[in-house]
Amino acid sequence: MIRYLNKKRKSGGKATRWCSHLLGLTLVMAQNGQAQEYTSDWESLRQHETPEWFLDAKFGIYCHWGPYSVPEFKNEWYSHWMYVNKDNPEAKDGKASEFYDYHVKTYGPLNEFGYKDFIPMFKAEKFNAAEWADLFEKAGAKFAGPVSEHADGFAMWDSDLTRWDAKDMGPKRDIMGELSEEIRKRGMKFIATYHRHWLLGWFPTWDESTDASNPEYAGLYGPKMKKGDFQYPPSTHDIDAGIEKYYPLADEAFNSEWLARLKEIVDKYSPDLVWFDNKMDVIGEDYRKEFLRYYYNQAAKKDQKVVVTYKFYDLAKGTAVLDLERSRMKEKKEFPWLTDDSIDWNSWSHIKNPKYKSVNRLVDFLVDVVSKNGAVLLNITPKANGEIPEPVKERLLQMGQWLKTNGEAIYGTRPFKVYGEGETRVTEGHLSEEKNPDNTSKDIRFTTKNGQLYAIALDWPADNRLLIKTLKKGNKVFTEPIRRIELLGHDGPLGFKVAPDGLHIKLPEKKVGDHAFVFKIITD
Repeated sequence: MIRYLNKKRKSGGKATRWCSHLLGLTLVMAQNGQAQEYTSDWESLRQHETPEWFLDAKFGIYCHWGPYSVPEFKNEWYSHWMYVNKDNPEAKDGKASEFYDYHVKTYGPLNEFGYKDFIPMFKAEKFNAAEWADLFEKAGAKFAGPVSEHADGFAMWDSDLTRWDAKDMGPKRDIMGELSEEIRKRGMKFIATYHRHWLLGWFPTWDESTDASNPEYAGLYGPKMKKGDFQYPPSTHDIDAGIEKYYPLADEAFNSEWLARLKEIVDKYSPDLVWFDNKMDVIGEDYRKEFLRYYYNQAAKKDQKVVVTYKFYDLAKGTAVLDLERSRMKEKKEFPWLTDDSIDWNSWSHIKNPKYKSVNRLVDFLVDVVSKNGAVLLNITPKANGEIPEPVKERLLQMGQWLKTNGEAIYGTRPFKVYGEGETRVTEGHLSEEKNPDNTSKDIRFTTKNGQLYAIALDWPADNRLLIKTLKKGNKVFTEPIRRIELLGHDGPLGFKVAPDGLHIKLPEKKVGDHAFVFKIITD
């Protein structure tokens, strides 16, 4: 077992810790029904089962919100790229990044105004956790929460391990504590998302021309690195290129800090789901296993059913739920999975010139993912002052209206024998969503619940007639005789005919609703 004795030290930004590492016992259910402990072993951790609440929930909301929200420039990577001057190894063609140029022009040299100086400007003076939670509930989310800590090293909770947190600086409020209370009041599950492993090399702590090299700020900017030691993205495996690249892995101090903060989140807020960004493979394997062991055991002691998500190969298959980023599966999967995507095409945080996705796109994405045994975690973009932009609110409320009418075909459903049909093809792969076109009325998706089949058309046919080829006469996937077909949101049955080329449904003359259209196919 790993034990930590922590004292909050408000000078220097580092916690005093005594750490001893002993791989040991943890909690899983034995075959005889008696509780025994999970161990820090992949085989033991594979015994953890994905809870029913997650399989039923389908839709969650989180937000990228922190000091990086203050400059409102380009994207949430501002904290990193603002330091890429012409002498930085990441500079392209010997030129500083546009973030650097903007920052120096707007705020001044980096030795005078660094990332730390955005923290006092991140006041969150209009943040209201109850209003946020109300909006999430009205949007139809079943789980929600904030980014606990982004790659910038600033903790959004009341931490005993660092002074660089939202309770002691910036808002001077326990953001996670307030949101966890309000989200749970409304019957939603609370989630914590975590990016801290990216901090290793995120800031150029070797660059004496910036404040990042000052040891006084090491609690925020991370460990001292040598120039060129770390490049981004930091990974031992370059998944997309199909080759291996070896970069320095985290040392014991960084590994221990990573784990200690996660344990603190678990102990203080008992999240129902812990989400990890990719590149977690820079963290030692024993520490990753130890987190799962600790979290799963702590949850079991409280009879809490929890979820962990991971990307690529950062955790062993079967020990947690696989998560994709700005992408989806092209086929149905036998295992449950998650995808996270942002409401803004270009950024995960609030920026001056956002490019928001349409409600139609967001709804179609949700339907497609659910039909393939997945769930969606949608990121939204609050302003630094705590306001959620009106266009974001409008989109969430419209999604909520759609789910209020059609949610029975989403919540609590399971995949059908085939996910659907249509001409639009999904391109898979990390950050591939922008490659996928909008859907048409020929794109149909299926879900099932309690023996009930739902067919969801992703657009309204121009001639008010829908053809579902999968359900043609004599098909092998749906053999029950159809007695009645209803369109959710419309009163009364629809005319239909089962023919050799498919199921023909006569739609109302006037379009019903604005987005995906759910047909309930009744057999009894």
